[in-house]
Amino acid sequence: PPPAGASRGSGALNPFDRRLKRKQKNWAALQAEPAKCDYLREEVRGGGGWRVTSSSVASSGPLTSGRTLTFPLALDVGSGRGYIAQHLTKETVEKLIQVDIAENALKNAVESEIPMVRVVADEEFLPFKEDTFDLVVSSLSLHWVNDLPKAFKEIHQVLKPDGVFIGAMFGGDTLYELRCSLQLAELEREGGFSPHVSPFTAVADLGHLLSRAGFNTLTVDTDEIQVNYPGLFEVMEDLQGKYILYGNINVFCMGESNCSWNRKPLLHRETMLAAAAIYQEMYGNSDGSVPATFQIYYMIGWKYHESQAKPAQRGSATVSFGDLAKIEGLLSRGKK
Repeated sequence: PPPAGASRGSGALNPFDRRLKRKQKNWAALQAEPAKCDYLREEVRGGGGWRVTSSSVASSGPLTSGRTLTFPLALDVGSGRGYIAQHLTKETVEKLIQVDIAENALKNAVESEIPMVRVVADEEFLPFKEDTFDLVVSSLSLHWVNDLPKAFKEIHQVLKPDGVFIGAMFGGDTLYELRCSLQLAELEREGGFSPHVSPFTAVADLGHLLSRAGFNTLTVDTDEIQVNYPGLFEVMEDLQGKYILYGNINVFCMGESNCSWNRKPLLHRETMLAAAAIYQEMYGNSDGSVPATFQIYYMIGWKYHESQAKPAQRGSATVSFGDLAKIEGLLSRGKK
């Protein structure tokens, strides 16, 4: 659990109530058939942008031909029920430490062939020594952290030199259709609007935050996953199951419900009906369904080691970029 006094009180420095988030995730882990709400995590976990495989890691980092691609000790930050562990093998990771703020999620974690140790701890306060892990992974967990720069620094600290961090988190354009529809409906019916979707980090800031934390050879990529629903109410019900929204629809199953201190407790029926009409009018598909877009940030960063390849010194190039134009002329002559 977080240290006494940690993340207490509202404000710009602590937008999320971490104690409430822990209760939400604990409750969600005890629900029947929680896997029904895991399709988004499955898509992210198995997607081309986020895989703990030899090809994805090798293409991103300073690997040499003699380097082994097996990680003796790995850490899964915000592991939940073990979404990542199911796609790891003994050939990739020899031992895995799973960390989550919710003890019920760890108790109901999916088993894997990899030897695992489960630790109840807050992602903001990792209880590990410096230079401990060869690999740190995190999937769709860090968007609930109050101090993201500090979280990145702690991940960097617990990594061994030449260790790698691979992560995925929700991006700033997530659910833009729903946000716009709700805001327009509230402006019309209530004369003002409140945020109904959790705030997310902008991709322009992500690389800077990772660099400040000490990571190098960075790879940051974005992807969008679009899911179609019959209408707004189905979107709301499913997203409430993912704990992404505010509101009073108690159909939680994924542990992603909003835990912001300034969350609005309910949405009026008239506002919801207006939002549904706006959603359909502005974003509806030709078959009558409506889309919900999830933006995913994928990131890979390495902890510095002297054996890693280093960029050449500025001004050491022997060929000018202006000479590249001559190559096309030479190739054209060769073809003729």
